[in-house]
Amino acid sequence: MISLSNIELRRGIKLLLHDAEMVVHPGQHIGIIGGNGTGKSSLFKLLLGQVTADAGELFIPKDWRIAHMAQELARSERSAVDYVLDGDPELRKIEAAIEKALASDDHDRLAIEYENMEMANGFDAHSRAEQLLHGLGFHQSEVNRPVNSFSGGWRIRLNLAQSLMCSSDLLLLDEPTNHLDLDATLWLEQWLKSYSGTLLIISHDRDFVDNVVDRIVHLEHQKTNCYKGNYSTFERVRSERLALQQASYEKQQKRRKDVEDFVARFRYKASKAKQAQSRLKELQRMEDSVPAHVDSPFYFNFPPPKKANGALVNISQATLGHGNKTILSHVNVDLHPGSRIGLLGPNGAGKSTLINSLTGDLCLISGVRVYGENLKIGYFAQHQLEVLDLQASPFLHIQRISPEATEQEIRNFLGGFDFHNDKALDPIKDFSGGEKARVSLAMIVWQKPNLLLLDEPTNHLDLEMRHALTMALQGYEGALVVISHDRHLLRNTVDEFYLVAEGAVREFDGDLNDYQKWLKNYSRISDTIKPTAIEVSVDKKLSRQESAEKRKKLEPITKKIKIIEAEIERLQQTLAVVEITLSDSSIYNEGNKTLLKDALSQQANIKKSILNSEDRWLELQGELEIVS
Repeated sequence: MISLSNIELRRGIKLLLHDAEMVVHPGQHIGIIGGNGTGKSSLFKLLLGQVTADAGELFIPKDWRIAHMAQELARSERSAVDYVLDGDPELRKIEAAIEKALASDDHDRLAIEYENMEMANGFDAHSRAEQLLHGLGFHQSEVNRPVNSFSGGWRIRLNLAQSLMCSSDLLLLDEPTNHLDLDATLWLEQWLKSYSGTLLIISHDRDFVDNVVDRIVHLEHQKTNCYKGNYSTFERVRSERLALQQASYEKQQKRRKDVEDFVARFRYKASKAKQAQSRLKELQRMEDSVPAHVDSPFYFNFPPPKKANGALVNISQATLGHGNKTILSHVNVDLHPGSRIGLLGPNGAGKSTLINSLTGDLCLISGVRVYGENLKIGYFAQHQLEVLDLQASPFLHIQRISPEATEQEIRNFLGGFDFHNDKALDPIKDFSGGEKARVSLAMIVWQKPNLLLLDEPTNHLDLEMRHALTMALQGYEGALVVISHDRHLLRNTVDEFYLVAEGAVREFDGDLNDYQKWLKNYSRISDTIKPTAIEVSVDKKLSRQESAEKRKKLEPITKKIKIIEAEIERLQQTLAVVEITLSDSSIYNEGNKTLLKDALSQQANIKKSILNSEDRWLELQGELEIVS
């Protein structure tokens, strides 16, 4: 087990933890929660040995294998699947030993290392790595792409896959869902539920935490407060404790006032002097109780937007996509004031394409798009933080929108987003991701939109801010369309769901639980999820010519695939014969030593050939998908 005893931890001059205690038993799944700056990530660094405690004792079993999700962006020319496989150092060590034994023709060592490989489940490692990549949203054609060719969010997913690949006793995950969509979040949730090791996870996604953990450790007032149960249980128990604390505080304050009044009245009267001195000592001994302070630092809401008559946006019989590539067909969307829609659908199916078509950032391939009078769109994009002016302050961002607004009006408004005093005037270049996201949301709220389009608005936001955003959206009077992996936000802000899948947009008859069931069935039908890409055809003859050219390109690749498949089948048959020989106990007699060595060498060479052929087969499948 892991134990922390009287831990004191500082970051610079700031005291994060003081006399902190925590015991973690094997197999427990624990959620680490607390406000920004309370020391959650520093606690992980302590467990990883990256920082040392300023006081106290930390114990972690020496034989425990620890895996963690790296926060820095992956940089490598290695393929995605190889990068994920690097997450299992024991596997890489065995592979290196096998290569060395083969090079030196050391059959005894080779037999030992193949046994080690079997025990480490190494022969199916490549397949497991690909399954992790698929679960996290990577297409089969992307598994052999260089790591450096992916964007930042997808490299973070590669870090997550690498941490899951490791055979670990302790797994540390810091905000693993930040760059995931809903589908990948649901997949990760199921994976972690079946993880048999000890899990410590930092996350601001309350539904995700609820479904994965059985304990909560709350970092507050420089202490580690432990609770049994998931996040919902913690929230209920803590609110009850705070209510008791508040009642105790109020009772104590009343007693304090009574004692002070008694002392003031009678301390100089001889007949009451002794009693007054006793009360005075009681007052001095009385322990100060901290009043329960549960108010969030965020207190914003959406002002009533400018009223619009009729539809805000209407898209009719539209084809949506990029250039001449169709993503969605026969799209009909009619948004009125009060519409509250959540978009569901597999990764890459076209949810962001629909949002960008509503904003006008994408031209329609065909169909009609009509904007209503007085339309004012507030759009939060996935990469909204990248368009902020890093040299400007939150105050300046708002002032640029409304130069006529007074300083006090802007300051009062920004206070609702927890930008007080100098923080409102500081350049945002050194702000955290959560603080930048709050600046972006503040800019949207300030402009009083009557149509809100939100694409993953909760990335980087902590639990308090997510709760404040949820409450603000509940009171919003305009139309709302939202994409989010935060199920709590979706469940509490939208009235209906649209499903974006298989090249179409349609109303979804069900809730988030029904969608999870739909997704499982969808995944069974399609091994890989990719956007429907239909070439817009204007000439049937041209289409036939293109099909013929495509078949010509595919033919040499398919021939190679068939040859490799036949070779793999032949090798497997040969391997079966060799393994029958090795299963005969007589081969291990002293007189058959040479025969045994030859059989082991043959087994090793065949297995290596099968692995090489399978790798080549996967490469060709990737080429086939790219060409097709």
